[in-house]
Amino acid sequence: MDCFEKLGETISAKGKQVADKAKDTVEILNLKSQISTCEEVIKMNYLEIGRLFYEEYGSNADAPFEKQRTAIKNARIGAEELQKKIDRLKGL
Repeated sequence: MDCFEKLGETISAKGKQVADKAKDTVEILNLKSQISTCEEVIKMNYLEIGRLFYEEYGSNADAPFEKQRTAIKNARIGAEELQKKIDRLKGL
């Protein structure tokens, strides 16, 4: 009987280890998800700061970040032209 008891204890101990590891893995995934949420909040706020800055200084030719201001302006024009092509293809 002693052999079967040791086998049972070993199986029980290994099962607990596996359960603990699974619990840790779930907690790690949950924490990583929370980190991603925090990083997304940071990203969204950086974008909002940039949008507000652009709205405030976008028409100022001497504004900082002139290269980026010009890129935004050109990208908007390009997007408008592409949307017009889509509208024509749709018959609008």
